[in-house]
Amino acid sequence: MTSLELKGKWNEAKGKLKQKYGELTDDDLAFTSGKEDELYGRLQQKLGKSKEEVRKMIEEI
Repeated sequence: MTSLELKGKWNEAKGKLKQKYGELTDDDLAFTSGKEDELYGRLQQKLGKSKEEVRKMIEEI
């Protein structure tokens, strides 16, 4: 998924992630253009998953 695709679908994905993983907060899911790696890092820490697992999880939403 490219940065542009991620940005365009992020609000929908954010809601689904919060439903599936109740421990995620708005701060955890804050998306800033150009800082995708930071977002993936926060999700990796919070969910205990690898970067590839997090990336795949987001793409599947």
